Amino acid sequence: MSEVPSQEDADVFVIEDITKIIKEAIEASIGGAVYSHEKVNFWGNQIADYCLSQLSNLRKNFKYVVTCSIMQKTGAGLHTASACFWDNTTDGTCTVRWENKSMYCIVSVFGLAI
Repeated sequence: MSEVPSQEDADVFVIEDITKIIKEAIEASIGGAVYSHEKVNFWGNQIADYCLSQLSNLRKNFKYVVTCSIMQKTGAGLHTASACFWDNTTDGTCTVRWENKSMYCIVSVFGLAI
């Protein structure tokens, strides 16, 4: 049975916990798969849904935004950037870059304190 977090715990964006959730989501969805254009949308949605489900199970006072990009390894470059105007003492972001032999997956989670 999960404990209800204290008010202090509920207000902290813990990057290590978020990283673990993201890695679990990616491994469960595409861990050993070979890139398939037909499956990219499914995988991306599956990863985002898994992350949101696990983040909500943390029962923290946050609204979350999850982005997932999956790209075939072809030698092409990919650059991403983001910017946020928020409270650095409560809000946070975590990005995980994952790859296997045929693809890259980049997942970002933004946590905004309520």
